[in-house]
Amino acid sequence: MPGFLDPTTLVCVPPSVRAAVFPSGLGDARLLDDVTGLADALPGTEVLVTGWGMPVLDAALLDRAPDLRLVAHIGASVKFFVTDAVFARGVRVTQAGQAMARPVAEVALAFTLSLLHRLPRFDHALHAGAEWTVAEQAPPRHEILGCPIGVVGASRTGRAYIELAEALGARVSVSDPYFDGGVPLDELLATSRIVALHAPVLPETRHLLGARELALLPDGAGLVNTARSWLVDEAALLAELRTGRVDAAIDVFDSEPLPVDHELRRLPNVLLTPHQAAGTVEGRVRQGTIVLAEIERYRSGRPLRHEVTPELLPRTG
Repeated sequence: MPGFLDPTTLVCVPPSVRAAVFPSGLGDARLLDDVTGLADALPGTEVLVTGWGMPVLDAALLDRAPDLRLVAHIGASVKFFVTDAVFARGVRVTQAGQAMARPVAEVALAFTLSLLHRLPRFDHALHAGAEWTVAEQAPPRHEILGCPIGVVGASRTGRAYIELAEALGARVSVSDPYFDGGVPLDELLATSRIVALHAPVLPETRHLLGARELALLPDGAGLVNTARSWLVDEAALLAELRTGRVDAAIDVFDSEPLPVDHELRRLPNVLLTPHQAAGTVEGRVRQGTIVLAEIERYRSGRPLRHEVTPELLPRTG
């Protein structure tokens, strides 16, 4: 292991995740299995490698780490624990969100194909014991070739999904204020057979799709959400799904874990996965590769490739 992983590097990632993200080990870095011990482990730390469930790096905690110069996150969003105090003390921040774009985009594509071919309805009917002639009934099915697909948010994952969908012949439109050639959200919703959400969590994207917006979806349309539940008014979505007018495939929820008695679990026109879209073997290894490469760049004085600045922080996931 290169010498840049010395004891001044503290890796605060649970063992099971650490093994998946860093299968080749971490050299002489110090390993912290439980975030509850972070304050005591911070003294002497120059580089902090973080995972999910981190405590907020506020001024009090940063006082325990006067030598801290780099925070390298194995995930995408650092908003839940990086504060202004981090940047104020000259600490740089980087993240590995790029590694997660491909697996999440692939799941979004799998969701898209499943909804187009009504696979959740068929699967639910057969598992529920429906008679064959009943189970084979479904709304019209469609191919992705020539399919009008709307993408809300041209994020890293959104762009990866667009590339995959277009490679299979879909006609893709995009709604994103920062995307050249984008269309208004209402127009996208009203003209798309599948709507895939890839927008970030921002104050203005809270319940971006509410009852009014969901009502714009054409009959038989499908909604794909591998981004954040923040983007959709869950109560409004449930109301639409109960009618059977639209289908949905969802990886993210307001309540996680999703309660066993939640209505979404019972609807035949919904495909559910437990917030695991990014969890491929290859993606996890790629996350670790990005983090290690960023640490090496920092140690050698080269520019970081995935740095999060104060200006970029609000849009990182």
